Amino acid sequence: MLMSTRPLISDQEADALVGALRRRTLLGASVAAGGILATPLAAFAASKPAPEAEITVDQARTAPIPIIIPDFGGGLGQQMAEVLTNDLNNTGLFKVIPGNSAAAKPDFATAKGLGAHAQVTGSVTGSGASVRVEMRLWDVLSQQQIQGTAYTTSSANWRRIAHIVGDVIYERMLGEKGYFDTRIAFISRSGPRGHQRTRLAIMDQDGANARMLTAGNWLTLTPRFSPAKDQIAFMSYANNRPRVYLFDLNTGRQQILGDFQGISFAPRFSPDGRSVLLSVTRNGGSDLYAVDLASGARRQLTASGAIDTSPCYSPDSSQIVFNSDRGGSPQLYIMPAGGGNAQRISYGQGTYGSPVWSPRGDLIAFTRIAGGMFSLGVMQPDGSGERIMTQGFTVESPSFCPNGRVLAYCRQSRAGAGGSGFSSTIGMVDITGFNDRVLPTPEGASDPAWSPLNG
Repeated sequence: MLMSTRPLISDQEADALVGALRRRTLLGASVAAGGILATPLAAFAASKPAPEAEITVDQARTAPIPIIIPDFGGGLGQQMAEVLTNDLNNTGLFKVIPGNSAAAKPDFATAKGLGAHAQVTGSVTGSGASVRVEMRLWDVLSQQQIQGTAYTTSSANWRRIAHIVGDVIYERMLGEKGYFDTRIAFISRSGPRGHQRTRLAIMDQDGANARMLTAGNWLTLTPRFSPAKDQIAFMSYANNRPRVYLFDLNTGRQQILGDFQGISFAPRFSPDGRSVLLSVTRNGGSDLYAVDLASGARRQLTASGAIDTSPCYSPDSSQIVFNSDRGGSPQLYIMPAGGGNAQRISYGQGTYGSPVWSPRGDLIAFTRIAGGMFSLGVMQPDGSGERIMTQGFTVESPSFCPNGRVLAYCRQSRAGAGGSGFSSTIGMVDITGFNDRVLPTPEGASDPAWSPLNG
């Protein structure tokens, strides 16, 4: 059952968070008011149909797509262009060329001379509660408009509009959904190495708009975004009893998930958001349970007598990958979603943990420890094709972006005497090991968890 408990932040703090944290939606042209209104912009003149994406992600990794981005007219327009430029450049798949003006239609001869394959034009008009952003994406070689959209919203949403425009460009140029209009839940860390304050936090995928959700009175770990609701599951040591909680982004309130006798930890939502998998300690080991969020009913899935933990559903909800030491050392196993026969899939050197299934269904990410070194890698669901993407003193807690092309993870450095030199940051890396980089955060950070698109 779900049990109420004392909020982890004050009522005043919770009320202040509500408007900024609830799920973001993009409204269609038939909606009259509220949120962000998107309407299509017709091409300037009758022309051939807009070309489909002809460049694959793999091709763009080898040769980033040159694209011209103007400043959309100064002020908010300039700020939006900066966010859009950073989104595209940070993928490593685009090479942004600054534009000199926000003309309605490109000078294709000049664009070709600069080596551009695509160009954006656009403008920002209005202010305050009513701002209109127009953007057009052009194929320079064919001289055709690929996309034209106008967005009407409050000026407070300017950053989000820039991310949405970036997603449009990503999808039209590469043929896959973008991931810029997303957020990341994480654990914010501050203070000395041996006594850090940990707070549940949330930020945009580029590190902007970071907000703390809990006060840091108790150790907090492993946040997980719901794919369907304005909720984050996480583990807290509140009142010195480690348990899984649900944080409601609409209200700022939290509640305990279930009333287990043992410690509950390692939560993970089902793909439909209706249930949560977690681990519960029992007799020196831990078992996996599924908890239905509507009824509170719980179902035990494993009883191996070992430590079974870190469960994650496959995207179609038919299977669960998890970590277990039932064979003598921590390894990865897959079993049917209802429990039953579990098959080991990890056979490389060392021990394995923190498995997470890609939303594409084709890969499972993991952490491997061997020879005193942490590695972050991926393998196919049958255990074949294992690849290491990055290594370090500690690299762990992988989380896929919504299109499955990028992983966020935690990277920590070795601490010296008295904890000196220690750092904990969030990294991002392409699933091929390409474009490994650090995400800016206001404090130390760990345990990243990517939201769904528009989440």
